[in-house]
Amino acid sequence: MAYYPNLILEALAKVRYPGNGQDIVSAGMVEDDIRIDGNKITFSLIFEKPNDPFAKSLVKACEQAILTYVGAEAEIKGNITTKFKQAPPKPEKALPQVKHVIAVSSGKGGVGKSTVSANLAVALAKAGYKVGLLDADIFGPSMPKMFGVEDARPMGVEMNGKEMIEPIEVMGIKLLSIGFFVDPDNAIIWRGAMASNAIKQLINDAHWGELDYFVMDLPPGTSDIHLTLIQTVDIDGAVVVSTPQQVALADARKGLQMFQTEKINIPILGLVENMAWFTPAELPENKYYIFGKEGCKELAQERNIPLLAQIPLVQSICDSGDAGNPIAMNNDNMVSKAFDSLAQAVVTRMEEVKQ
Repeated sequence: MAYYPNLILEALAKVRYPGNGQDIVSAGMVEDDIRIDGNKITFSLIFEKPNDPFAKSLVKACEQAILTYVGAEAEIKGNITTKFKQAPPKPEKALPQVKHVIAVSSGKGGVGKSTVSANLAVALAKAGYKVGLLDADIFGPSMPKMFGVEDARPMGVEMNGKEMIEPIEVMGIKLLSIGFFVDPDNAIIWRGAMASNAIKQLINDAHWGELDYFVMDLPPGTSDIHLTLIQTVDIDGAVVVSTPQQVALADARKGLQMFQTEKINIPILGLVENMAWFTPAELPENKYYIFGKEGCKELAQERNIPLLAQIPLVQSICDSGDAGNPIAMNNDNMVSKAFDSLAQAVVTRMEEVKQ
């Protein structure tokens, strides 16, 4: 008996794909490559994805349909190949001109995460690196105040036919914050999707240019904002900030766990113990452990991660932030030197985790 392609297609049209109930011919699952050599029949089936659960059973159903409706003498077993549609191209990586992306996080608010982020960025810039700083603390943006640029309004710039946001340049840092675009006297009351979209815009629609380090000041806790950032940007490492207080450390553990989960798996650069001790200006050699002693050091040892820095609690840190002049700008201050050491520790750890 002579076989011909239409006869094969008529038989295959009786086979339905279990996933949607359509016959495989109408569904476009039979590739236009039917070959007939005497009794030997070969063709290909096309599936959407490589792990299609119905692939094997569908091949067997096609073999049976050929033998039933074309002819029992047809040589079909083992002659049906499976192909898969190409995966869609991956979206272009955000921040392609940025070498290192650092997320600064905390398990809870009030531990000085934003202060650490701002002064880390300043210390990196002082060391000669090109630095960008994103205030991703969408519901409590504080960077405009800390850098004394509350009245600044980023301008638009056209890049390759697309309108982009030009970050504010201050103290050698490229800075963007949602605080530049909202009324500072009004609370930001947004649903999660709105906040996530705003963060994406500040990353993807901004002209960050070439940077050595891109520091992101994350919101406190663990939320959908964090997931948005992780999905939007390839984060190279995370810095977790806490005070030595046990309540803060309990939340810091959750923050560490978030980054170390299998699906997220972002390297922890280390812990920063903020407000490690109180030192009065008139007694610079004295240390008073108001929130407990070396709690972050113990947690770092417990989790086998570095303790990057211990930052003391001094009045000048608060005063400098309120005045729009991060204390790391003051080269003669002991706290400034602590932030310089933190920046160097971050650079060293980044080199280690990227090896």
